Amino acid sequence: MTVRGRSVMFVINGLGTGGSERSVAELIPHLRDAGIEPSFACLHRRSEGVQAAVEASGVRVHYLDRARSPLARARRLRRMISLGGGADLVHTVHFESDLAGRLAARGLRPRVVCSLVGMPYARARRTDPNLRCSRLEAVRWVDGWTGRRLVDRFHAVSDSVKQAAIVALGIPAERVTVIRRGRDPSRLGEPGLERRRRVRAALGLAPDAEVIITVGRQEHPKGLRHLLAAAARLLPTRPRAVLLLAGREGNTSAELRQLTVRLGLGAERVRFLGHRDDVPDLLAAADVFALPSLYEGLPGALIEAMALGLPAVASDIPAVHEVVEPGRSALLVPAAEPEPLAAALNSLVADPARARALGARGREIFFQKFTLERYAREMIDLYLGLLET
Repeated sequence: MTVRGRSVMFVINGLGTGGSERSVAELIPHLRDAGIEPSFACLHRRSEGVQAAVEASGVRVHYLDRARSPLARARRLRRMISLGGGADLVHTVHFESDLAGRLAARGLRPRVVCSLVGMPYARARRTDPNLRCSRLEAVRWVDGWTGRRLVDRFHAVSDSVKQAAIVALGIPAERVTVIRRGRDPSRLGEPGLERRRRVRAALGLAPDAEVIITVGRQEHPKGLRHLLAAAARLLPTRPRAVLLLAGREGNTSAELRQLTVRLGLGAERVRFLGHRDDVPDLLAAADVFALPSLYEGLPGALIEAMALGLPAVASDIPAVHEVVEPGRSALLVPAAEPEPLAAALNSLVADPARARALGARGREIFFQKFTLERYAREMIDLYLGLLET
């Protein structure tokens, strides 16, 4: 369905490297095809990620980085919404941007959509030593109060996220629509032996190396210390095995490097790759994908691994069940338990035929449920439904 003359303003912390940033950026051509013109209001500028690509697309991008306080951001954003044609919809992503967008649009014409992308109030998050629980409770109260009063529709990336938000924020279930994000198959590319050989050669990996990869920022929720503990059990028994960790540094980076030394894991066997723009290539070069997360909203890296036919070992958490078929496309293990994680990884590395079967089924699931085209169509239907009410 095409409707001319509509517009949506995305309010987002920045156009960096995260899954949310890429997901909204990849919607741009689909929105334009549907007659909806997007624009962006960013709280911060980013030196890496999708910012340059969004700017190059000709979409208007406004930056609020000079406005330091939440109220200053909201005031400046309110002027943007009110002037120059404004927007028919304001779609916010992440708490800082949610708050700015909700306050800015209050009492104005645009309908407000908020994406629920994670589980910020999950019980497992309270084990994070970097978290101040008193501050989290204050944030939760503000999030719930403004959400219940100032948001027309919530978009949840999974049923797990929807249920968690209903409980934590007290928002009505009927105002939450679940639309799982998708990935662009053309961006990810095709798996294949030539691609695998080329990427391995560039990384200095032997053709017969047993490559296990994980992708995720170095933060507490990603459970990377448990993966390192599993590697300490696995690597001594498999001399050709290598663990690759791709993802930008974060609050646990120093701890992870110290743990690597303490466990006696050499730099050639456990390689911290940092932020990478070639994640699809890295996945295409690997044998097994590991997702040791303590909790997830929707595991985007796992979905990309499935798209490339990579078998996975993942934490047995609710969001993962919405993505995989346990035992058919992935092996699930208890979160935060290195021994079963090591055993499951070993079982797939040692049995390539089983690994290929799991990877093939994961690839089928990706094309059935997690393509960008499906995600874009459902998001456009959500927008148009709101605009018509």
